[in-house]
Amino acid sequence: MFIGEYKHSIDDKGRLIVPAKFRALLGETFYITKGFDNCLMVYTEEEWNKFIEKLNNNPMKKKDARRIQRFFIASANECNLDKQGRILIPSHLREYSVLEKEVILIGVSNRVEIWSKENWEDYNADDDIDISELAEDMEDLDI
Repeated sequence: MFIGEYKHSIDDKGRLIVPAKFRALLGETFYITKGFDNCLMVYTEEEWNKFIEKLNNNPMKKKDARRIQRFFIASANECNLDKQGRILIPSHLREYSVLEKEVILIGVSNRVEIWSKENWEDYNADDDIDISELAEDMEDLDI
């Protein structure tokens, strides 16, 4: 399970060091794609295949199903770590997430999310987040 928050820098070529704890769990091949709230989502090969299977189970005749597939799959990139434990984040994904220098990697159970420092700080400063309301939603989800 991916947990924790890590601060790293992305270099001028778009390479990012993946925390050692995450590297051990990601395996040789993993996938990165656009995520919600302008972050990037990183999945192990196993979790990516589960995710794709769920996307593919939606009827193609539904416009929203096609949009969702295009959003996640068209932007996806297969990744491998280099010898220094880095990944190369393609420019279209860096632009989507506004990744410049400082980035935050967070573990979110079955995936890693990559955020620009600014977007992560903005997300956490969001006055609309009410933990009391979230707690009520957790009950509906049987958590």
